[in-house]
Amino acid sequence: MDKVLVIGKGASGCAASSLAVSRGDEASFAAGVDLVVASPGVRVMSELEYGCRALAERGWKMLAVTGSKGKSSVVKLVADTINLAGGKAVACGNYGRPVSDVCREETAGWAVVEVSSFMLETTSLPPRFFEAAAVLNLQEDHLDRHGSIEAYHALKMRLPLMAKKSVSPFSPPIENPSLLAGSYFDNAILRDNGLAGAFLMRAASLSDEEIVQGFRHFRPLEHRMSLVSKIDGVKYVDDSKATSIAALKAGVEMAGEAFSRPSVLLIAGGKWKGDDLKIATSTLTKWGKKVYLIGECAEKFFSAWASSVDCEICGTMDKAVEAAARDAEKGDTVLLSPGAASFDQFGNFNERGEHFAKIVKTREMKK
Repeated sequence: MDKVLVIGKGASGCAASSLAVSRGDEASFAAGVDLVVASPGVRVMSELEYGCRALAERGWKMLAVTGSKGKSSVVKLVADTINLAGGKAVACGNYGRPVSDVCREETAGWAVVEVSSFMLETTSLPPRFFEAAAVLNLQEDHLDRHGSIEAYHALKMRLPLMAKKSVSPFSPPIENPSLLAGSYFDNAILRDNGLAGAFLMRAASLSDEEIVQGFRHFRPLEHRMSLVSKIDGVKYVDDSKATSIAALKAGVEMAGEAFSRPSVLLIAGGKWKGDDLKIATSTLTKWGKKVYLIGECAEKFFSAWASSVDCEICGTMDKAVEAAARDAEKGDTVLLSPGAASFDQFGNFNERGEHFAKIVKTREMKK
């Protein structure tokens, strides 16, 4: 019997504790901890590793996904398609259920695991553990945690070392983009993520016909370029999950690529992660009609972008939506793509996106 100390009482911590007890171990909690200092004789592992090792013992096969933008969508795509084809798959890890919770399932199947850079800090699974792994786009993110883009990317690239086969931004291009035709992923921004999903589905022995059906049936997650409403010819789009500047840049490009003029009224800001603001400048110059800034980093974003695109500091989401609606013309898109974390004003990105949608729906009802 092992004595297991679980740090944190969130969903993954509670799932890990339950798994430990089910294995006959003794589990205890420590909550409200900011730093763990472990003696050399104490093994330290992530909930991800603890759960994955237990799943392997129970006969599960695993596919893993990491990257900077689009992980959850690819995990959902792969799990949904395996289930649609008659198999059994569970989305878990950083999206979906905690990995340790999946161990409660009575029959084994495919675990499609989203892996974050935070998880990889304390995960050391052996080579060839996952059937396949995909590293999606590598951008600049979480510098407030990892210190440098090099350290962040190095963590992400640990995942392929744990898989039998893998695809990453450094791999040769994946062929057969016709699999994506007409789907959510059939555009310049998301195509590579969709093809990485197809790579994982083939690793799960799905046929091309089954993969095509998966793409056709896929419905995107909330707060990822989700159309909230169209009022007087103006689209209101929720991309609250865009918590990095690279994700903001991609969101503006997706919203603006169908037009030959600046048409995006962007709501941005929140708790800045320390990533490079300049990488979005050319995109904002090309597609940004105006930027409405909210939250803790509003003045910093204003200083970085005001010389390239019209910017207005609004402070709150309510004021930003009001100002954007005032300035919008038929054919424009009011886009919430914050490029920052939500914790200065909201509990999480879901709450932020829901607040945006509530404001928009209230405006719609008044029409």
